[in-house]
Amino acid sequence: MSKIICLTAGHSNTDPGACNGSDREADLAQDMRNIVASILRNDYGLTVRTDGEGKGNMPLREAVKLIRGSDVAIEFHTNAAAAKTATGIEALSTPKNKRWCQVLSKAVAKKTGWKLRGEDGFKPDNAGQHSRLAYAQAGGIVFEPFFISNDTDLALFKTTKWGICRAIADAIAMELGAAKV
Repeated sequence: MSKIICLTAGHSNTDPGACNGSDREADLAQDMRNIVASILRNDYGLTVRTDGEGKGNMPLREAVKLIRGSDVAIEFHTNAAAAKTATGIEALSTPKNKRWCQVLSKAVAKKTGWKLRGEDGFKPDNAGQHSRLAYAQAGGIVFEPFFISNDTDLALFKTTKWGICRAIADAIAMELGAAKV
């Protein structure tokens, strides 16, 4: 039976999310979704559902509908803080996805050297300022691999995003037991 991965991008053209200069969370999330989806499809032959192509993405109320029937569902975001020095990787979800959250977070940490936040990259979806995130409650993972507000981390992401996205895609494929095609 074929594995199904759901990849969505947080925020949208009407909600840019966190910003740092001209860099918008919505754009970075779309880049991550697009690159990881491409690698999973082309290198592993996996079935990937997305909430759009290129610069498009569905509103959250539509994106959550894609989760049903997926082996894993990941919505890409970036983290942000008032302190420009805040750093680290976290994935928020319900406890049933704790292992997935840790797999994703550790893959990025291994590639970048960024620290893991929470429990080896996992945080419950009601941690901090969050309260029962709709995507997590529907069975998905809200993945924040870096802080857009940290200039150094943002610069590293922008220069190595393909390598970071490859690490994420390879970790997903390995966890699902998929081999390269």
